Amino acid sequence: MTSNLTRRPSLLWFDLTHDRSTKELIAQFESTCDCKLTKNSLLPHGEQADMICIHFDRPDTPGLRLLLEIKRTTPTIPITMFTVQHSEELAVWAMRSSVWEYMVLPLSSTERKRYLTAVVQLCELRRNANGLGQTSQIDHAPTLPDSIRLTSGHQKHQALSHIMLYIDQHFRDSIDQRDLAKRCGMTTFRFSRLFKEANSVGFTDYILNKRMNFAKQLLDNSQMPITSIGYEAGFKDPSYFARAFKQFANCTPSEYRLARQLRAVAAQPPLEDTTAEVLESLVQSLGS
Repeated sequence: MTSNLTRRPSLLWFDLTHDRSTKELIAQFESTCDCKLTKNSLLPHGEQADMICIHFDRPDTPGLRLLLEIKRTTPTIPITMFTVQHSEELAVWAMRSSVWEYMVLPLSSTERKRYLTAVVQLCELRRNANGLGQTSQIDHAPTLPDSIRLTSGHQKHQALSHIMLYIDQHFRDSIDQRDLAKRCGMTTFRFSRLFKEANSVGFTDYILNKRMNFAKQLLDNSQMPITSIGYEAGFKDPSYFARAFKQFANCTPSEYRLARQLRAVAAQPPLEDTTAEVLESLVQSLGS
C-alpha cells in the first residue's frame, strides 16, 4: 500500500480558457502528478487536492472573481494560476490575492521542473503533521528576469524561443504544427496566431522561406544536381520545388544558378596577355 507521504501530488484543474485548452497543459504534468479536470469549472463537493490549478489564456473579470471564490471556499488548498496573457498588474493582483504560484505560459522545461519540485516539497510538508505552517520554507521563487519591463513583442519571442531553435534545426524535415503547439502547451490556433505575431509571417511561409534560402546557398556554393538540392532542402517533389522556387526567386533553379555563374565570371579580372597566350596554347595542344 502506498504511503500517504510518498504518493504523487494531486492537482485539481479549472479550465477558464476561451479555447478550452487545459487538457493540453495537463499533459505536461500527468507523468508526475495525478491530475483531475473539474466539470463546468465547479468545485466538486468535498474534493481533496494538494493543489488547485486555474488555467487562463486571457484572464477576465468573471474568471478572476471565480479564483477569489475558490480561494475563499477552500482556504487550506494552495492555488497556482497559469496564464498566457501576462502583465505586471496581473502578477501583482495574484500576489495580493495570496496565489501560491503565478506561472506564465508556455512553460520552459526549466520552469516546469522548478515548479514540480516545489509542488512535491509542498505536498510532503502538508501531508506531514509536523509540517503544518511550514510552507514558507519552500523555495519556489523563479529565476530572475532578464529585464524588469518586457515589450509585448519580446514576450512573444520569449514564448516561442525554444521552438524557434527546434525549427531552425529541423526545417528540412517534416514538421507538424500541431506537435509544436503541444510542446508549447497551446492549441494549434493559438500557436499559429502567436507565431505570426512574433515573426510577421505565418508558420508555413516561414518554413518555406527557410528551405528556399537553404536551396539558394546550395545553388551558390555547390555543383549538386538541382533535383538533389530540392531533396536536401526538404522538398520531396522536384516539380513542386521548381514551381515554388520560381515563385520565390522569380526564376527557376537552373536560371538562378546560371545567372550566379555569369555574374561570377563577369566579376573576375581580365587575364594578362601572357597568361592568355599560355591558356590558348594549352587548349590548342589538347585539341590536336
